[in-house]
Amino acid sequence: MSATQELGDEVVGKLREARDRLRREMAKVIIGQEEVLEQLMTALFARGHCLMVGVPGLAKTLMVRTIARALRLDFKRIQFTPDLMPSDITGTEILQDDPGGGGRRFQFVKGPVFTNILLADEINRTPPKTQAALLEAMQEHRVTAAGRDYPLPPPFFVLATQNPIEQEGTYPLPEAQQDRFMFLVYVDYPSREEEVAIVKATTLDEEGQPEAVFSAEEILSLQSMVRKMPVSDYVVEYATDLVRSSRPQVQRAGETRAAEKVPGFIQEWVKWGAGPRASQYLILGAKARAVLQGRFNVSTRDVRAVAPPVLRHRIFTNFHAESEGIGAEQVIARLLEEVPEPREEKY
Repeated sequence: MSATQELGDEVVGKLREARDRLRREMAKVIIGQEEVLEQLMTALFARGHCLMVGVPGLAKTLMVRTIARALRLDFKRIQFTPDLMPSDITGTEILQDDPGGGGRRFQFVKGPVFTNILLADEINRTPPKTQAALLEAMQEHRVTAAGRDYPLPPPFFVLATQNPIEQEGTYPLPEAQQDRFMFLVYVDYPSREEEVAIVKATTLDEEGQPEAVFSAEEILSLQSMVRKMPVSDYVVEYATDLVRSSRPQVQRAGETRAAEKVPGFIQEWVKWGAGPRASQYLILGAKARAVLQGRFNVSTRDVRAVAPPVLRHRIFTNFHAESEGIGAEQVIARLLEEVPEPREEKY
C-alpha cells in the first residue's frame, strides 16, 4: 500500500469518526429529525444556506443552536417582523465622540449578521427590502456601509425559516431570492416514538449539553476539501442532465434551440424548471455528502440523495399540475425515475 493511500485511509477514518461523534452529540439534545440534520450538515460543509419550512414547535431554533454549540461557532437569531429595517440586520453608522479629541466621527456598529450561524426566523414576515439586505450578505459574504466593505466572519451559514400555515401578513420570497438557498429543507412532525421520547426528555429538570466536535478552522478546512474533491465527468453529466430535463421546451420567436429529449410529463406539468445553479449545488451537495460519510469518491447515488432539497424550490408547476394535485415533489420523483444513470462502461 502506498503512502498516499495510507494517508487517504487515515483521513477517511478520521472524517467518519468525527461525523459519528457529531451525530452523538446532537442526539443529546435533538431527538429524531436525522434527515433534516444530515441536510443541514451537508449544506454547511458545501458553503450553502438552507431555507427550512415547518410548523411552529418542531425545535427548529433548538436544532440550529445545538449545531452551533457542537461546532464551536458563534450563533445569533433574528426574529423577522414587518417593521424590521435592513440596518437592523447589517448594522448602522452612529455619530460618536473621537477619543483623540478630534471632534465627532461616524463609527459602524455591526449588526447580528456578523456571526457564523444566523437563524433568520420567519423570513417571510419582513418586507422585500429587508429580505434583500440579508440575501445580499448571503451572496457576497460582506456588508457595504458608507462606501466601505465589512467582510463577514467565515464560516458563514444562514438558516431561514418559514411557517407554511399562517400566511396572512407575509411577504413570500420571490423565486430569484429562493434560488440563493442551496437546500429547501422540510421539517416534519416526529414519529410517535420520537414524540414520546421528546416529551420525556423535555419535562425533566435536565438539559443535554453537547460537546464541541469541530472548530471554525476545521470546518473551513473541510469546506475547502469539499471544493477540491474531484468528480468524474459522468457524475457531472448526470447532474446536468437531471437539471436540464426539468425544463420544458420553450420556443421563442426568432430563436432556434437544439432539440433535447425532455420527458413528456415535464412539458405537461412544469412552467419553469431549475437553472444552472441547481446543477452546481447538486455536485457540491454530493461532494459534501461523500466527505461526511468518509468517502473521497462521489457517485450518482450522492447526486440523487441531494436532488429533492436542491430542486424542490427551483421547479414551478403550472395550473394543469396544480389542478391534479401534483407538486414539485412528485415531479422530482418522476425525474429520478426517468433520467437514466450512466452506463457501466463509464464508471
